[in-house]
Amino acid sequence: MIDINLIRDDPKKVKEALAKKCWDTDFSHILELDQFRRDLMHTVEDNKAEANRLSASVPEVKKNGGDVTEIFAKVKEINQKNAGFEESLKNIEAEITEFLEALPNLPDDDLKPGHEENNEVLSVHGEKPAFTFTPIDHMELATSLGLVDYERGSKIAGRSSWVYTGVGAQLEWALLNFFISEHLKDGYTFILPPHTLSEESGYTAGQFPKFKDDVFWLDGIEPNRFLLPTAETALVNLHRNEILSEDELPKRYFSYTPCYRREAGSYRTEERGMIRGYQFDKVEMVMYTKPEDSDAAFEELLNKAVSLVEKLGLHFRVNKLAAGEISHSMARTYDIEVYIPSMGIYKEVSSVSNARDYQARRGMIRYRDKETGKTRYVHTLNASGLATSRLFPAILEQFQQEDGSVLIPEVLRPFMGGQEIIKPIK
Repeated sequence: MIDINLIRDDPKKVKEALAKKCWDTDFSHILELDQFRRDLMHTVEDNKAEANRLSASVPEVKKNGGDVTEIFAKVKEINQKNAGFEESLKNIEAEITEFLEALPNLPDDDLKPGHEENNEVLSVHGEKPAFTFTPIDHMELATSLGLVDYERGSKIAGRSSWVYTGVGAQLEWALLNFFISEHLKDGYTFILPPHTLSEESGYTAGQFPKFKDDVFWLDGIEPNRFLLPTAETALVNLHRNEILSEDELPKRYFSYTPCYRREAGSYRTEERGMIRGYQFDKVEMVMYTKPEDSDAAFEELLNKAVSLVEKLGLHFRVNKLAAGEISHSMARTYDIEVYIPSMGIYKEVSSVSNARDYQARRGMIRYRDKETGKTRYVHTLNASGLATSRLFPAILEQFQQEDGSVLIPEVLRPFMGGQEIIKPIK
C-alpha cells in the first residue's frame, strides 16, 4: 500500500500521480482523520506519563503519612479515559487502513497518463513473417496437426477450455522445460508452490480487496482459499512477515504453475482458441531487492524475458504501458507481445513489472540494513518467463509451411526428442 507519509507531505503530488492511473481521490477527510489520530495518540501518551508519575508518588505519600485514595482515584480516571481513547484510535486506524488498502500503487514519474492510446512501443524484434501462400490460423493448424482438441476441451470443461494431445502436449511441455532450463542456468531458485492460496496471500499481492471477485474461490474450506491466478501471488508471499538480512538480497525465484482466471475473454474472433482461457500454463519470475537495486532488477527481468522470445525465433515487440494500463499493485510495466499473423495484432506473453515497496508494505516484508541496523521494506518485481497459451499459437502461425506443417523452434527440439517439424495428420 502507499506510505501515508507521502500523502501527508504532498497530497497534491500523490493525487496527480493517481490521476495518471485514472484514479480520482480526495484526501481531505483522511488527512483530518490522520491529524486527529496523531493528536489523540499524544494525549494518550501524556495521560500515561501522568498516571505513571502519580503512581510513582504513592510510596513517598504513604511514607509521609498522607492519604493516597485521591491519587488512586485520579489514576483510575486517567486509565478509563485512555481506554476510551484507545478504542477510538483502533477504529480510526482501521478506517485509515481501509482507505489506504483501496488505493492503487503510484505509477513511476516517467509513465504517460491514461490508457492504451498512450502506450509506447520501445523496440521491435525479428521480421514480421511474410508468406508466399495463404496462411491459416492457429486453431485450424492445431486441429489439422492433432495438437489441440478444442471440442473435447469444451465438452469436459466448458467454453474457453482445450486439451493438448499427443505432439501438442509435447510441444507445450517442451516450452515449459526450455524456460525452466534457462532460469536454472541463470541461478534462479525453482519453486513449486501450492495452487490454493489463503486470502492473506491475495491481500499481500495487492489483488484484494478490490479484485476479490476476479479469482476462483473454494467454498467450504477454512481458511478462505482461492486458486492462484498467477504464481506471482504465491512467490511474493514466501517472505511475508519476515525480516531478511541484507546479504540475502536480491532473491531470485521462478515457478511453473497453471494459472486460473475468471475472466476468460469474450466470443470475439481475436480471443478464439488459446488466446484467453480460464486456465493456462506459465513460468513466472519474482525478485526481492533493496530499493536502490530495483531498477537494475527490472532491466534484468526484462532482458531475460526478451531473450526467451528471441531464442524461440518469434517476431515480437516490447511495449511500455501507460499508467492507466498497469495493474493495481504495480508502479511500472513493460509488456512483451508476440505477433499473431491471422489476427494482424500483437498479444502479450510476458508482463515485466515493478511493485516498488507496495506489496512489501502489505506483507511486512523487510530487510535489516547492515550499516544502520534499521529495517527497510524490500522492493518486489515480477515477470512472466513465459506464458505459453499465446506463444503456442504464435509458433504455429509464424512457423507454418505451405504444406500445412509447422517447424519446431530449434531451442525446443532437444525437449522433443530431436523432432524438427510437425506434419499434418494423414
